[in-house]
This record gives sequence, C-alpha cells and structure tokens, in this order.
Amino acid sequence: MIDARKLLRESSLAPKKSFGQNFLVAEGVIRAIAEACVPESEVGRANVLELGAGLGALTSALVERAAHVTAVERDRDLIPVLSRTMSEAIEASKLTILEADAQAVDVAAILGDGHAGPRVLCGNLPYQITGRLLQLAVNARAHVDRVVFMVQDEVAERLVAEPSTKDYGALTIFVRAAFDVSRVRKVSRGAFHPPPAVTSSVVRLVPASPVRAEETESFRALVKGAFGARRKTLRNAWGNVAPADVIAHVAAEAGVSLDARGETLGVEAYARAAAALDRALAR
Repeated sequence: MIDARKLLRESSLAPKKSFGQNFLVAEGVIRAIAEACVPESEVGRANVLELGAGLGALTSALVERAAHVTAVERDRDLIPVLSRTMSEAIEASKLTILEADAQAVDVAAILGDGHAGPRVLCGNLPYQITGRLLQLAVNARAHVDRVVFMVQDEVAERLVAEPSTKDYGALTIFVRAAFDVSRVRKVSRGAFHPPPAVTSSVVRLVPASPVRAEETESFRALVKGAFGARRKTLRNAWGNVAPADVIAHVAAEAGVSLDARGETLGVEAYARAAAALDRALAR
C-alpha cells in the first residue's frame, strides 16, 4: 500500500488546503472503494477514470483490479511523485496520468462508448467542488456505468434522502433524476491525512434506466424555484417561473397540488411538471 504520509515527507511536500487535499491512508477504506468501483465480476475488464489521484493510494488499488485507469491530478507538485510510484503500471499501459483540473475533464472522450468493458468514474472529491463534480457526473451519465465518490457525509445524506425529509432538496433531485444512489460506507476522519473536520461517506451512483428526468431549463427552473423558497407552497414558489394561469395549468396536467411544498414532490413529479411547462410555453 502507498503511504501518503511517508511520500509527503520524502518529497518535502505538505497537503495544500487550497486544493482541499485530504489523502486517504486507511487501507481498509481504500480497498472498499476499489471493490465498489470494480467488483469481482469486472476485475480485468473495467476502465476507470479517477478524479484527484493525489499520491496514488486509491490509484494503486484500482490498477490491481481494472483493465486501465486514467488518473487525473491538477497539483503539478504531485505529478512527479505519482509518476515515480506508479511507474510500473504506466510502463505496462495499465495507467495513464493526466495533469488537469477534474472539473474540466471530458469524461466522454476518456470513457466513451468505444471502450470495451464497464466504465467507472470515481474520486475522493475535494469538498469545496463536490457540487460541480456531481454535476460533471450527471452530465456524463450516458458515458458511465458506475460512479463512486467520496463526499461529505452530509452530502451523502442529501443524495439518499426521500421526499418530505429535512435532507431532501434540489441536489437530491438533480442527481436522482439521472442516477440510483446508495451509500457504500461511512468513513471516519481518521482515514485521512490530514483529518478533515467532518465525517465522509462513499456513495455509488448507477445510471437510472430509463432516466427519470432530463435536466432541461424548465426542470431546473421548477426545482430551483421550489427549493429557493422551501417554506412556501408551490403556488407561491413557482410564481416567478411562469404566469399564474400557466402554472395552474401545468400543475393540473402534472397531477401536482399547488398547495403542496416542493420538498414533498418526487423526481418524477418535477419531470411531469417540466414537460407540461414546456408544452404550455410552446403554444
């Protein structure tokens, strides 16, 4: 196993707060994530795109199980260390290291439909850009078979939340429109160096089939309107989305009560309302 603390000392490096660097050091957690990414039935066949390879602790475990791993890392100080510690995998064409910002990665180009075997997107996400990387995953839904992310536990709670609960919100709906979400395991602060201020969780996202809702402009407007005014009824929360008569027609067609609050609606209800709104605006 790669020892991040030892590598940092030997390389005279320190974790960068500006990059949100908390390196995984717990072998059991690393193995569990690698197995969630590449289960036994897919060993030797899966193609994996790892966002934020760091010093290669998870990368190394992934290389053992996958057909090929593309490891993305933006910290140029870590690239030489990663390249040195993973040199055998690189020479064996099992690993490609890509110096880039994870937020700008073209998932389709790396894991596109031309690849044989399961396509996996994974990463220990920097907490400050978790939302943007979840959006990246949603946008790449058609090009992945599985997404496995380490996120803050409170984000995981929101991703698996059900309607009418305190954690259910816009993030829940936008992600669950595209994916079935499950929690793999919670991860304590001691599994990282340095320890973060919060507990984390590993979540697995599998593309929903069929997709529950397309993230259209109308869908985004209705979801954001509902949760931007969470305490209001939909009659008031959707007041800025379209004229009252249009909203009344949309609600009736979608089978939604305007006296309800947005947190009580499932993804499918928002999808029906968005489709009805598109039809109404097209008239």
